[in-house]
Amino acid sequence: MASHQTQGIQQLLAAEKRAAEKVAEARKRKARRIKQAREEATAEIEQYRAEREKQFREYEAKHMGSREDIAAKIDRDTEEHLKEIEENIRKNKDAYYSNRSCIEPDDRRRGSRGRHQEEFKVIR
Repeated sequence: MASHQTQGIQQLLAAEKRAAEKVAEARKRKARRIKQAREEATAEIEQYRAEREKQFREYEAKHMGSREDIAAKIDRDTEEHLKEIEENIRKNKDAYYSNRSCIEPDDRRRGSRGRHQEEFKVIR
């Protein structure tokens, strides 16, 4: 009977060992599945992020233009405005100086306190 008990104990210990191995293997499989799911989720998140970033860039380009485009437009507008100003100066420079040359000071009059007060007369 003692050998029968020993044999029963040995069987129980072996069964317990197999059960522990199965539990350990199940835990490893679970850990692998969790790791795989995490990697898949990370890849899916990155794909979604890239897609949304692309959509945003397309929206921005369509509605606002790129920052480089905006800066280039500002530069072009500034250059055009400066050219207009330079053209106006060039056109009106002669008229300005010709009007200035026909005005000369008349310093023959003195103010009531003896100070010099210039009066301008137009020479035609």
